[in-house]
Amino acid sequence: MNAGEAIHLPDCTLVPEEPTDEDFLTLLPRGEVVRALAERGLEGALELLRTEEARGGDLSRRIAGFRERLRRQASRSISRLTRDYEKKMDDLDSVRVRSRRLLKEEVERLRTSLDRAREFSRDSLVGDANLLEAVRSALLLPSDALKASLEVRLTLWQRIRAWFARLFASLKGLFRRGKKEEELPVPKSKGRELTLARLAVLGRSLTPEMTGDLFQEMTPEQLTALQESARKNLQSRERDLEKKDRRDEDSYRQRRESLAKESEDAKRLSEKTAQEEERKKVADRLTTELKERGWVSERGNQLAVTYSLVDRFARLMLEEQEKALPEGLRLSLRGQASTGLYERGRLRERIELSRLDLPGSLLASRLRGSRHLLEEESYVYREIRSESIHAVLLLDVSGSMAEGGKIVAAKKALLALYMAIHRRYPDSIIDIVAFDSQARALDLVQLWEAQPGSFTNTGAALQIAYQLLQSSRASRKELYLITDGLPESYIDPTGVVKNGNLEKSLAFALARARDLSTVQTLVSTLVLLRSDNPSYERAARDIASVLKGYVVVTDPRKLAFELLVRFASDRVVEMQMESEGRQPSAVKPPSAAEAMARGGTARERRKARRQAPSETA
Repeated sequence: MNAGEAIHLPDCTLVPEEPTDEDFLTLLPRGEVVRALAERGLEGALELLRTEEARGGDLSRRIAGFRERLRRQASRSISRLTRDYEKKMDDLDSVRVRSRRLLKEEVERLRTSLDRAREFSRDSLVGDANLLEAVRSALLLPSDALKASLEVRLTLWQRIRAWFARLFASLKGLFRRGKKEEELPVPKSKGRELTLARLAVLGRSLTPEMTGDLFQEMTPEQLTALQESARKNLQSRERDLEKKDRRDEDSYRQRRESLAKESEDAKRLSEKTAQEEERKKVADRLTTELKERGWVSERGNQLAVTYSLVDRFARLMLEEQEKALPEGLRLSLRGQASTGLYERGRLRERIELSRLDLPGSLLASRLRGSRHLLEEESYVYREIRSESIHAVLLLDVSGSMAEGGKIVAAKKALLALYMAIHRRYPDSIIDIVAFDSQARALDLVQLWEAQPGSFTNTGAALQIAYQLLQSSRASRKELYLITDGLPESYIDPTGVVKNGNLEKSLAFALARARDLSTVQTLVSTLVLLRSDNPSYERAARDIASVLKGYVVVTDPRKLAFELLVRFASDRVVEMQMESEGRQPSAVKPPSAAEAMARGGTARERRKARRQAPSETA
């Protein structure tokens, strides 16, 4: 760089302050975040954030610091905007000052020309463009006085000739307008009368050098008339300039007021936008953290929950329901019955981290040249189970399930049951099927996002369950069906879904139940959400009878508890039967009340008998 050159530093105010080392989620209760996000989406997580912020503490201070950075950035933007408008006003003032100066100079020149017009001569036109232009205009459009001084010298015939000559001169000037003034022919004045036609031509081509000859041809009366007409033209020009000055002043004042109003409006809009941007930035910050943790993802330009979040939510549902279970049933759900045999394999579920083979995982990581221990490439010791299980969970998502929050309760219950089965049997196979007029298999995310549909096609759900279980090699097969009413749809022999015929729909469901009853080692439970219509329970009993299974009639609020008790009680019976040397499959599972009585204290057993749920075999 040469000496004396200016050094231009970057404008650091244009760089946004984005704090990247301060997370909000680390200061929020994780369980509450998972619940809010699963149940109410991003708005639920933001509401939880606002609630925790209002309580004060570290989170409030962290968010306050984040907002302060955003406010400083917005303040700099508003300052830049204000400076821009101030510069526009300064430019407008400069233009106005320059315009008034030029106008003032022009007026002064006009007044000088007016003074010179009082001594009308050839010398007065030399170097005075305003006066010369005024004389030209007076000749081109002569005043009445000048016309009268000319016409008195003309006969009628000369007047007619003068009129045609003036017309010809005008037309000729119109067609020769593009030529320069010096190229126009100079009219000859010797021996010719000074006519209006010649005045029109002179008005277009008059130069200071021609004025001497022209003034010699004119009489004193004509010269006086021309002088007066030229002075009037100058005065008219001066008035026009004064009007222009007033118009410019009004325009300047309106423009300045408009700029001031625009500045205030822009400032208010910027402040409002900054407030909205502040809220949006907080939401974006939380969304970014949720994405980094893998709890939400972009799906079709919208945020959607991920399997990781639903998996955590399912664990949360199970933990909440476990608190109401007696100790014996809780131990059964946690898989306390052990074979004592383990095998080494890749990590499949986060819950297996407690049995992590840390030395082996680190060694494998180093051999791959990695300095980090990745979950998907880690090893654990997994217990070898003597029993494998294949469970099919059927959920009614017909339109009636939208009433009374039944579908939400059913989805939470199935999530808790899914996690209980998977935790008790890590190698288990669990299929989820939702059905309305048609049945379809779902994963955990699709289950949680399932919405109520149309009619109830119980037979189609049982048909898919049969297809899933008949070829399964699991040593134990379980079926859980949750519904709130009668079968209302069926599939005719041509494969078309028919709705509305209750008799045929029930017959179709019973036929599919007979097929499913042929599956070996199947234990089925049909859960009917309580209804005042007795025909619903009769239909559920008929289907359960064909399946050789059990019916549970319960309230949606107790649904998750009933499912877990049913699943856990079966495990308790199995452990008791194995300790006695008998086959578990040969004994009918106990009711929920009996299972609670066996698994709890004396006080819990008495309470269970008093509050035994409505359950029939």
